Amino acid sequence: MLFKIKDTHADLCVLRIDPSLLDLPGVIVADQNASSDYVRFEPTPNGLQYVDKRLVFADYWTHPEDPIEEWRHGSIMCAEVLVPDRVDSCYIIGAYVSCSEAKSAIEKTGVNILVAVNARLFFR
Repeated sequence: MLFKIKDTHADLCVLRIDPSLLDLPGVIVADQNASSDYVRFEPTPNGLQYVDKRLVFADYWTHPEDPIEEWRHGSIMCAEVLVPDRVDSCYIIGAYVSCSEAKSAIEKTGVNILVAVNARLFFR
């Protein structure tokens, strides 16, 4: 989804969540986009073993020579952690933004979290 709205990057952030969130009751790991027909849902911590970190954190999901692999890889890059009800704000430990302007905008709000520029996350 972020790729679809990449032109609005200066208005976006990606929140960093404390990994201890995975220890909460009822948290589920989806090894790819939860809407995929081929997704595997597993409770934590066992579910993490099914996430292909090499594919999730790859720079690109495109495979021009193989459209099926491109579809599969794109879905895997969208692996998810599903949290019942809500994520309490105490689990938000930081944010990534695309540029210094976005960083400044968040810092001006007075929110006390670490904000780091990582343009790569925003396809820049």
